[in-house]
Amino acid sequence: MDGARRAAELVPADAVVTVPVLRSGGEKTAGIRAYDVLVENQRLSREALAGIDDRVITVGGDCAVDIAPITAAHLRYGDALTVLWIDAHPDVYSPQTLPSGAFHGMVVRALLGDGPAGLVPERPLTPRQVIIAGERAGDASEHDYLVRTGLRRYGVDDLERALDGLRGPVYVHVDLDVLEPAAFGATCYPEPDGVRPQRLIDLVSQVDGIVGAAITEHAPAGDDADPAEAEVIRRLGAALASRGA
Repeated sequence: MDGARRAAELVPADAVVTVPVLRSGGEKTAGIRAYDVLVENQRLSREALAGIDDRVITVGGDCAVDIAPITAAHLRYGDALTVLWIDAHPDVYSPQTLPSGAFHGMVVRALLGDGPAGLVPERPLTPRQVIIAGERAGDASEHDYLVRTGLRRYGVDDLERALDGLRGPVYVHVDLDVLEPAAFGATCYPEPDGVRPQRLIDLVSQVDGIVGAAITEHAPAGDDADPAEAEVIRRLGAALASRGA
């Protein structure tokens, strides 16, 4: 939560809406840890978005915060919407393949309609609407799912290919663990051999027609902000804000 608050303070915005989400507790149900808390937080997020008729940049703790805003964007733009999911992990586990029950590892799969009630959109995305970029840490079950569904996936070496033929409307999800940990270490699940910050900023700056975006998984270790990491978030937020439709 503290990481989300700090990141939100660095992203340019005409107005800021804070969703009063529950922070802890909950029971493991249907293979999902803190299932009831997650369902309630989704409801609170949908409620906050209901009164906003504008482009939204969501800043949150983990990737689950993106379900409500992506669902709202899908309702508005229909099947023309593309979700560019920039993340070290593909986030396509299921409750059966992720014993910990950590839902943030299942979010893309849930957006495609494969998940428990309350955590999947009424109108799921189709596989052709999702592009995963910067992924380098998925396990065998996830890669099997990517192949079976035909989801487009680009790693670090071919990152820029994710933009080939990409047209708006685009929703851009950024999990900060896509970054190289030696250059940006304040993430929940750092993975080696990541994307350098300037390369990510340059990539985002080339995306046209951004109708919504998110920055997630900021996890600073202490109370003192790292000025260099804060500058990365500030510039990334500015790039996302400047590429609107």
